[in-house]
Amino acid sequence: MRDMLHAGQLSGHQSVVVGAGASGRAAARLLSRLGASVRFLEKNAASVTDAFRAEAVEAGYDLRVGDHGPADFAGADLVVLSPGIRAASLTDCLAACPGAQVVSELELASWFTAEPIVAVTGSNGKTTTVMLISHLLEAAGRKVFTGGNIGTPLSEYVLAGDPADVVVLEVSSFQLQLVRTFRPRVGVLLNFSPNHLDWHADLDEYLDAKLNLFKAQRPGDLALVPEELRETLAGRTLSKGEVVWFAPSGRFHCPRLAGLHNRQNMEAAYLACQPFGVTEETAKAAFESFAPAPHRLQIIGEKRGVLFVDDSKATTVAAMEAALKSFDRPVRLLCGGVWKGGDLAALLPLLKGKVASVGLFGASREIFEAAWAGQVPLFYEPTQKAAVTRLFAEAVPGDVILLSPATASFDLYDSYKARGRDFQEIFAGLPMGPAGQAEGRP
Repeated sequence: MRDMLHAGQLSGHQSVVVGAGASGRAAARLLSRLGASVRFLEKNAASVTDAFRAEAVEAGYDLRVGDHGPADFAGADLVVLSPGIRAASLTDCLAACPGAQVVSELELASWFTAEPIVAVTGSNGKTTTVMLISHLLEAAGRKVFTGGNIGTPLSEYVLAGDPADVVVLEVSSFQLQLVRTFRPRVGVLLNFSPNHLDWHADLDEYLDAKLNLFKAQRPGDLALVPEELRETLAGRTLSKGEVVWFAPSGRFHCPRLAGLHNRQNMEAAYLACQPFGVTEETAKAAFESFAPAPHRLQIIGEKRGVLFVDDSKATTVAAMEAALKSFDRPVRLLCGGVWKGGDLAALLPLLKGKVASVGLFGASREIFEAAWAGQVPLFYEPTQKAAVTRLFAEAVPGDVILLSPATASFDLYDSYKARGRDFQEIFAGLPMGPAGQAEGRP
């Protein structure tokens, strides 16, 4: 067990964990290990699997499934909310425990993390940049834990008791809204654009949540902030550590990462790794060997001279914009799904110069058509398969069929990954090349 983690530390404390996702389950395990009583709340019965019920019984959780009420929070001195659960939605319930600390799993786990943390947030590009940072640190011989909003919750790292040299975390605005003492040795804000306005009260609340990344930093820490936000953030005290403004440069190259936004991600990743002894020479070599995560401008293959690219992770208008700017060839754009906000009309100059046609599928048809109909060639199909098939019939050699939806996936799929996998399966089933041989390549 880790030196900072002692059984019984929270003995006598009543905790409430809300939400049975990965981070909620991890937080409950950590609290139980520390000796706290755990009351576990989940509104959706379908989210409580038989395996989790068995775990809850074995661990002694007070598991309550269904709508929450004030009685579920009575007597609590610590409340851990899973990402996506707004504290404002529980105002009446939280009134039943007025002295309780209300935190995210990220905040809770950070209390028991002694290793230096590199934390990355932003509207787009977080996962790619986190993976770049971990790749660079590992290339320099550092032992790295990579997790947070990508993969493994920080609480699981704490429980594992296997310290890394550096902890690299992707962190979301949902998590950051409920941090107080979370202190990254290096904090990276990649960018900021309208996103999650279906969850945050307004754009100012969303920005304030992102900037919580730097609030607990001390002298000697590093805050990396994009040059493009200098005017927006003028007059704010961002961090008590060193603030470095960064922008894309041409000094790094990665054959698998296209576009200006990825040059900015590489610059941020290198600057984040400098405090841990990563040299520019090491970074250049590591970038050359880097392979990005699936569904992030992932080249799937080519058929009949048409390139297929899976950018299903692009769930915002800004992410779609970055993807479009990554190509110098005509784009057949595939988009649609659960709308999260943004200005589609502002993309028209870019679309008119780059997009040959747009295939809409799934939900939000009326939003896209209101912004783009009559301005660019556009059609609608109810399913992704029908839309891809139609785009492929229109495409000519040299075109790109780009899945970059600018929306969440929950109309037709349970995740952006499922949407991307379906796109890849659709590609695999498309006709062979004219010579009778499959032209797809990894």
